[in-house]
Amino acid sequence: MEPGGGRATTFTGLDGGQPLRVFEAIEADTLKPLPRHAFELTTWSIGTVGVDTHLKVGKALYSVPWRLIGRRLHARTAGDIVQIFAHNEVVATHVRRASGRSTDFSHYPPEKVAFAMKTPTWCRHTAAQVGPACEAVIAEFMRDNAIHHLRSAQGVLGLRDKHGCDRLEAACACAIAVGDPAYRTIKGILAAGTEHDATTAEPATGAAATTAAFLRGPDQFATGDTGGVG
Repeated sequence: MEPGGGRATTFTGLDGGQPLRVFEAIEADTLKPLPRHAFELTTWSIGTVGVDTHLKVGKALYSVPWRLIGRRLHARTAGDIVQIFAHNEVVATHVRRASGRSTDFSHYPPEKVAFAMKTPTWCRHTAAQVGPACEAVIAEFMRDNAIHHLRSAQGVLGLRDKHGCDRLEAACACAIAVGDPAYRTIKGILAAGTEHDATTAEPATGAAATTAAFLRGPDQFATGDTGGVG
């Protein structure tokens, strides 16, 4: 059986020639190669930048420069990339996420960046500069689930900007002595000006132990023996 493209045709456009021969002689050289990348479906959306510097695109949130807070911006999603535009200029580019947040810390105002970059290592180093009581409080914040307690540790250390290292150290010692070395307690002691009222503070080892007991909770000290008395 003769291939279809090799048969002669009566179609006047080919002047009786074989389609395959006409293709090879005339059309083949005009073909262009396929694109290097497959076609990607592009979608556009528009939204308002929240006070947290993030714009919602789909089910995810993407940061933009903080000066654009409150502005309505366009977002282009193509493949794995999300681009956000202001006045037809790209102001942010992120890897696409199904949900959650994608944050570029350079989009935050300078004071916010400084706060966000205060890592557990920074907290430990700074607490050591304040004094042993502050160091004990921060060490226990960082001992278990440091990320969970990071904001509290940052808050305690932030009190030195307003009250100074000496008062913060005294407040930490006071909070440890009364068995409640939490951020809210230390802040309250400083606000009341009672950081030097605790004259019965425990030794450093006892302070650390008291701090650990407060932060970890009673369940951390269970012996595992739940049997009844025989």
